[in-house]
Amino acid sequence: MSERRIIYLDNNSTTKVPTEVVNAMLPFFDEIYANSSSRHRFGFLAEQAISKARKQVATLVGASYPEEIVFTSGATEAINQVIKAVLPENTKRRHIVTCQTEHKAILDVCAYAEKVLGYRVTYLPVKDNGLIDLDVLADVLSEDVALVAVMYVNNETGVIQPIQKIAEMSHRVGAICFSDYTQALGKVPVNLSQDGVDIACFNAHKFHGPKGVGGIWCTSKVQDGMRLRISPLLHGGGHEKGKRSGTLNVPAIVGMGVAAEIAFLEMESNIKKMEYLRNFFEDKIKKSIDGVKINSETAPRVCNTSNITINAIDSEALIAALCPEDEGAPWVVISNGSACSSHTIEPSYVLRAMGLSEDDAAGSIRVSLSKFTTEEEIDIAVDRISFAVKELRELAAL
Repeated sequence: MSERRIIYLDNNSTTKVPTEVVNAMLPFFDEIYANSSSRHRFGFLAEQAISKARKQVATLVGASYPEEIVFTSGATEAINQVIKAVLPENTKRRHIVTCQTEHKAILDVCAYAEKVLGYRVTYLPVKDNGLIDLDVLADVLSEDVALVAVMYVNNETGVIQPIQKIAEMSHRVGAICFSDYTQALGKVPVNLSQDGVDIACFNAHKFHGPKGVGGIWCTSKVQDGMRLRISPLLHGGGHEKGKRSGTLNVPAIVGMGVAAEIAFLEMESNIKKMEYLRNFFEDKIKKSIDGVKINSETAPRVCNTSNITINAIDSEALIAALCPEDEGAPWVVISNGSACSSHTIEPSYVLRAMGLSEDDAAGSIRVSLSKFTTEEEIDIAVDRISFAVKELRELAAL
């Protein structure tokens, strides 16, 4: 690739892996390359690296014990395992409660549970700011509910749901509370041992770790005389204490551990920086372009995410205009929704659930920052977005 400047503002899709994380991974490709399940001393070295990473991740998520962490290939696998493996344990409860604005990984597995396993699924609506109405949740909760699945931080809007209250309400009817914490780690202080949820999942590449590795946290607390148990989705070897079979990806897990440690140590300063830059971006974009609305502006939001609607603009055209083919111009990389739904060219279902019209949803973009984002980059990005919007509006008026 040429020396083109890239201003990357799509960090809710994936993040840059810093040099210190890459360097920590490299020895486990060609030096300590043993299988961590092998019972020789060489294998023990790999196993020790896994153990260290498990502790680092446990610290970041606030687990009571490192053993509460199960490594997976990512959050999508984790979600599939949790929902498909927990439900058979609750054969007398045939009802799942989730939310219309969940990630597709949750929605698609819930649809599977509905169509294939015969579960009833309630998809909770959200208010116009993206928050769940707790009164509506209370109305649908009953003793036939097996699982309540609500993400902590929304990947498109950055809205932070009141997960402690949701967990408390779920437990009143004996339901398991599961939450996707993927967009929270490194951006919100997390303490799973106190947040009240029973199970959570997460993904390394959202907090500057490598792709292809994530995890499940499951509480080790004894409730009603029983300890929650997750059955394996994958069988064949009994790895991860029988919870997830398959040879462990040692380099990726090591990288995840180092990224988790860095995220934990830098969290306070990173949150302050990203929140300042997000507010700077929103103030500047509202002054620079007519017809801009910040979605979910009145709701609690994660520090790095801004979802905005720009009147009379098609977001696909704007995204393309910000990454021109000519070599001299920098690329400003933004998105208009989840990368996991990006091949479906239709307005965001998250924004539609919040009450936006089809045109407004189609004219919405997501800007998501990282600890590497600078104020200069925000200045350039806003100038480029403003220029592109002006050109697109002029073309549309012809």
